[in-house]
Amino acid sequence: MLFMEGICFLPIFLVIWSSSTFIVSYLIALFEHDVDVIFPYISDTGAKPPESCVFGLMTVITAFAGMATMYARYKFVEKFNEKAGGVPPALNQAAFWIGMLSCLGMCFVATFQETTITAVHDAGALLFFVSGVLYTILQSIISHKAFPYGCSLALCRVRTGIATIAFLAVFPTVVCAVFVTQTTLHRKTVDEDYVFHLVSAVSEWIVAFSFIFFFFTYIHDFKKFTLKLRTQFVDYS
Repeated sequence: MLFMEGICFLPIFLVIWSSSTFIVSYLIALFEHDVDVIFPYISDTGAKPPESCVFGLMTVITAFAGMATMYARYKFVEKFNEKAGGVPPALNQAAFWIGMLSCLGMCFVATFQETTITAVHDAGALLFFVSGVLYTILQSIISHKAFPYGCSLALCRVRTGIATIAFLAVFPTVVCAVFVTQTTLHRKTVDEDYVFHLVSAVSEWIVAFSFIFFFFTYIHDFKKFTLKLRTQFVDYS
């Protein structure tokens, strides 16, 4: 079974859970008439209860699943590099810590709703998106440096393509959001900043699902290895 090979259950769980986080909170918010059907911000779908409770809980779990997956990827590259080389350890460490920052930003997004403490929420979202894009770029570089021993050339190109899409989409996400002046969850086409909102929101969804598809490519690598926890007793007496 696919779930039983290596530790591929980590990226599989992350992909399924993170996708469900966005979709479930959106459907609840839509059912409660708290957001519009056409491309609300992801954070809009978790701004009011009850969807805010679901969004917060599921996003925090997503963040911790992301941390576990990134740590496993870091250890995989570290162990692989001991035998094959090609990947500078500093590059692997930089990718890991930048990935941790993106997960931290996700936790801020989950716990500080945009309608309550907007400044902290926006700072967390910026940290999440920028660090997340940098993580995908660095991991794409690592994949190419590890080729042909790490993964296939086709998979390297897929990761590079996804990272490129995320990189291109993060700019309109951030830049257009600056020009969005209204904070209401319901938007109208006659609003002066509606175009900026629409471009920013669409780009935000593209970036978010780019991350999901990027972690989906980890399943192939994670089938090849396992992680073991070793305890050692130290007598300080």
